[in-house]
Amino acid sequence: MRRTRLGWDAPASRPLGLLGAGLLAAMVAAQVASGLRPEPIRLTSVVVVLLAASAVAFLADRRGPGRAAGAFAATVAIGYAAEWIGIRTGVPFGEYSYTSVLRPQAGGVPVVVAAAWGGMGLAAHAVATAIAPENRVARWAAGAAALTAWDLFLDPQMLRLGLWTWADDGPYRGVPVSNFAGWLVVSFLVMLAIDLIVGREDTALPSWRRAQSWRRGPSDEPGAPRGLVTLYSVMAGMETLAFAAVFEPRDPLVAAAGGVAMGAFAVPAWRRAWRK
Repeated sequence: MRRTRLGWDAPASRPLGLLGAGLLAAMVAAQVASGLRPEPIRLTSVVVVLLAASAVAFLADRRGPGRAAGAFAATVAIGYAAEWIGIRTGVPFGEYSYTSVLRPQAGGVPVVVAAAWGGMGLAAHAVATAIAPENRVARWAAGAAALTAWDLFLDPQMLRLGLWTWADDGPYRGVPVSNFAGWLVVSFLVMLAIDLIVGREDTALPSWRRAQSWRRGPSDEPGAPRGLVTLYSVMAGMETLAFAAVFEPRDPLVAAAGGVAMGAFAVPAWRRAWRK
């Protein structure tokens, strides 16, 4: 047991939270390595797997493994379905197709793409919950926008690596506006699914956390897992730095657009999630 300013807290060792932190650190290391390697594509799948595993571990620490796994599975399913439909119909993102670079693929959709929807979907939901903890509709909208903000980095980077192609060039580094409209729609469904599965009830917490619910402050609300807010913030910072100073050629426009967009959600979420 350890002493906190609120009294005696749970055992200092929280395996799932520590696991999430370790996986996040490993993801950062892999991301740095991918930016420095001449063939960064080889580490892309590793980064995504570590991202997804870290997100699930952080959510499981706050809501329990069952709900975390269910929320992740639902998010992956929605993302995969949107991609599967998208490459066949052009709805909802616009006409595009995946190349054969990312493997394995299921129905023409790389498996790691679905996993990325899952990992960042959980992180964006946590950010939105920190920003709008009491208003569900505002939370879903904020989460959809926060997840779409990540694509301001993702699409230009993946186009550089030759992972997919668009039928028609768009105004944002070759990405059409329809892509971001589609992201908002799919991301809204992702937020809705996570919210319905995860919920806000104390019963989602481990027994020792439920027993102490009477002394939780605003920053300890089960709706705002700090680890996931940190994960989103780390991704925002690393992507901004990568486009501004690491990738060749550098791209200040993408660094500024993505950094401002993700930062608009990361900064207030960080402040509220960690506020005492």
